Amino acid sequence: MLENKNNAKTDLASLGEFGLIDYLTNSIQLKHQSTVKGVGDDAAVLNSKKHILLTTDLLVEGVHFDLTYVPLKHLGYKAVMVNLSDVYAMNGMATQITVSIAVSNRFPLEAIEALYSGIHLACKTYNVDLVGGDTTSSTTGLLISVTAIGEVKKDAIAYRNGAKPNDLLVVTGDLGAAYLGLQVLEREKQVFKANPNAQPELDKYTYLVERQLKPEARKDIVTLLEALDVKPTAMIDISDGLSSEILHICKQSDVGCNLYESKIPLSQEVISTSEEFNLNSTTVALNGGEDYELLFTIAQTDYSKIKGNPNLTVIGHITPKSEGVHLVTRANQKIELTAQGWNGLS
Repeated sequence: MLENKNNAKTDLASLGEFGLIDYLTNSIQLKHQSTVKGVGDDAAVLNSKKHILLTTDLLVEGVHFDLTYVPLKHLGYKAVMVNLSDVYAMNGMATQITVSIAVSNRFPLEAIEALYSGIHLACKTYNVDLVGGDTTSSTTGLLISVTAIGEVKKDAIAYRNGAKPNDLLVVTGDLGAAYLGLQVLEREKQVFKANPNAQPELDKYTYLVERQLKPEARKDIVTLLEALDVKPTAMIDISDGLSSEILHICKQSDVGCNLYESKIPLSQEVISTSEEFNLNSTTVALNGGEDYELLFTIAQTDYSKIKGNPNLTVIGHITPKSEGVHLVTRANQKIELTAQGWNGLS
């Protein structure tokens, strides 16, 4: 990467589009046999005998991220995670990505370097090849579009539409931390605006802030399920909030569901910080989003294979469609589940 001893900023215009692309891609090393040709031609060339998975997400400054408190390296990493998570939610493995950015002239080369250092770190950590993309100018800030490509055995793919009555509803990890991390960062932003000399107080919120700024996609769960000989009947990632994702599975599968409030996995940090912000921790878990955990259903006959696994929690079960989709509260009351999570067009 560029070494700049006097901290001078390099204007992107001095490199030009092709110079910037060359600069950002000259150290790429390909790892997958399915990558026949990566960066450097009109299109990448891939080869596979499995089902190919393809997913794209667009992140827009001021809508999906705030550079007041989001470091560019973290942003690059997260932009990749958002897409890899969708591949793992199909029970597949990500193999390649492309990255396209639109950037305004307020960003020097060093800022783009920081962004791409996060992208390259994500590729290295998750064993993914960066095989292409595009750069262009923007008059509205920074835009990042990542496309992830993956593959999955034809008999292992998990869609959203396979859940059946009596299947168990399972979630990975814990929920709500990313949303609360965002609330902490937004609060510190307001403190900074009121007093630019104030230092952010984030020490006791480390877990929450990390879950917001540097989420980790659950590649490990795909490997775990294969090792346990468990094939999900339906699967989705939790990007928009638990309630929204359950409703997606139920709609696609034409079924109902009972979700048990007492079973929703919450970290101690989520419980204590919810109280601090005067929020209900169940509401935070249901509607917060950006956890990038996996939600899936399994046949009851597979329960013994996952029982006691610290990565997995059974939080409910699938019912006939006629019974509806409900949250069963700790007081054993049934409440109709509604989607109040992230809406990208609101």
